[in-house]
Amino acid sequence: MPHLDFILPHWLYWGTLILFPLVAMYFVHRQLRRGVPHGPSLFIAYLFWVTGGIMGLHRFYLRSFWGFIFVPIFLASLYVSDGIRDRREDVSRTHAAHEAAAGLVRRSTLPPGVSMTQNETARLEKAKADEAKTKADADVELANMARWQSWSHWLAILLAVMMAVDAVLMPMLVRRQRVREAGQVVAAEPPPLDMPPIGTHEDPTMHMHTRVTDVLEWFNVRAGEFVAYWAVISVFVYYYEVIARFFFNSPTNWVHESMFLMYGMQYMLCGAYAYREDQHVRVDVFYVKLSPRGRAIADIVTSVFFFIFMVTMAWTGTIFAMDAINNMEVSFTEWGIQYWPVKLMLPIGAFLMVLQGLSKLIKDIVLVTSRRA
Repeated sequence: MPHLDFILPHWLYWGTLILFPLVAMYFVHRQLRRGVPHGPSLFIAYLFWVTGGIMGLHRFYLRSFWGFIFVPIFLASLYVSDGIRDRREDVSRTHAAHEAAAGLVRRSTLPPGVSMTQNETARLEKAKADEAKTKADADVELANMARWQSWSHWLAILLAVMMAVDAVLMPMLVRRQRVREAGQVVAAEPPPLDMPPIGTHEDPTMHMHTRVTDVLEWFNVRAGEFVAYWAVISVFVYYYEVIARFFFNSPTNWVHESMFLMYGMQYMLCGAYAYREDQHVRVDVFYVKLSPRGRAIADIVTSVFFFIFMVTMAWTGTIFAMDAINNMEVSFTEWGIQYWPVKLMLPIGAFLMVLQGLSKLIKDIVLVTSRRA
């Protein structure tokens, strides 16, 4: 397979983190307004074609058995790629042996006009024989490498042609599958599963709403929804890493760093949304035994410690982030990504947590002072 030298540009990394969630949110909300889709989607079909066309995933999505044609070719490509890695090691080993033998010949050869002893002559002849042998071994491994690379190139051309044909046929294939599914009898929807509620659901103010708290929580809901789509980005990125490493013999130097930085930022920005949805772990040895008003009183009392911690984090995080911004800090890795946006998420996440804590405190006070509590 051809070698991939792609390194993710910094502007594309940050741009994707910003634009991809916005686009995804738009399409999701639009689909929710339209209702549940029926039949295959041309967009999803092309998405499978782009991300997994070499394995025929777009054909399997359209329930076409022609997808099985891609599987053996893809497996053969993986086998050849693994063989190329082995041949590359053999070429490196034999080349190193030849260089060592050639160096020994140079060291064993005396300057012109200097007579050689019988031992020196024998040593030189042996060194020349070793050099010739190692050169022949290196040439054999180079030929083997070229043969395996030739197989890889032909497999790549075959897959490229098959994918190009399917790219042209995709609209027709989607329409045909829609017609086929429309003619089938739609089975009755299964009854809803009896699933346990998400989260602890011990917060007595979970479903309370006021104008002030709804405004405060709006920011956290949008922030949580925004960063949730970053998990989808990681699927595509790690998919690229696996394909590049094992299919094209081109491991990257940016995938791991980009993803752990992204998840670190996600961890900070979604904390407030998780707090709103009662997803944080709570030590509820006594809390669970209290009445709703008792829980609200306990939350009001312990909120003092919450605000001390979060305000301190916001203050120190701001100092931490400002130092990185003033120095335009970047990572020490080969990729050299900017670190200051990552560190900026620390005070932003703490600020969002403070907003959610204020919303929670207001609702607790309303619950405690309400006569119907």
